Amino acid sequence: MSETDTVNAVPQRLGVLGGMGPLAGAAFALRMVQLTPADNDQQHIPVLLCNDPAIPDRSSALMGNGPSPLPAMLRGIATLVAGGADCIAIPCNTAHLWFDELQAASPVRLLHIVESVVADLRRQGVTQGKVGILGTPATIAMGLYQRYLRAAGYEPVEPSTHDVQRLCVPAIAAVKANRIDEAFAPAAEGIRLLAQQSAQAVVLGCTELPLAVPTSRRREFDVVLTDSIDALALAAIGLMRPDAP
Repeated sequence: MSETDTVNAVPQRLGVLGGMGPLAGAAFALRMVQLTPADNDQQHIPVLLCNDPAIPDRSSALMGNGPSPLPAMLRGIATLVAGGADCIAIPCNTAHLWFDELQAASPVRLLHIVESVVADLRRQGVTQGKVGILGTPATIAMGLYQRYLRAAGYEPVEPSTHDVQRLCVPAIAAVKANRIDEAFAPAAEGIRLLAQQSAQAVVLGCTELPLAVPTSRRREFDVVLTDSIDALALAAIGLMRPDAP
């Protein structure tokens, strides 16, 4: 097979670099199955999950309080490629602040979670206007979503540093500690604060946040919610099952 054929080939096995956090990685694998149009086992997408919770904390590293997760993430990618993955998804938003280094070192394509979220906004009919962002302190402070949203024609709306610490951080921490019921209230307050700032959509821009705000409760909000776990899963399905409805 030529290099051009390799680049254009439809990927056959998805690698998932998870563990950031562990529940988010497992939830992503579950959503891949639930969102894939299939009538039987054989129509589902082969998924290889490397759920490595030993990867150093991304926010701590970016804020200068811990080691870089890059070497561990690169080892995870190598493990997935060795296992036969020919496309890789990373269900961690903050990890995408190392995306360029990861993609440069990877022999296979990496899906970008923020690009997937922008595509999901358009799929849900939000093509312009204000879009709120919830996420980790590092994701918000370093402008990961802001940059992509502006490039796509949106006006990003972010919570204050105080509200990130008061609302996003405890919601994310509760999910990581398997206290999911405790995560809803702060996450919900964050969504409503952004809606009060005229956001017509809110990005659940940490993969713990879709778990904090379950699908069954999303109709309680007057804004469109885009779920970074589902958005990434849909991007993978669209790439690997281009003929699927």
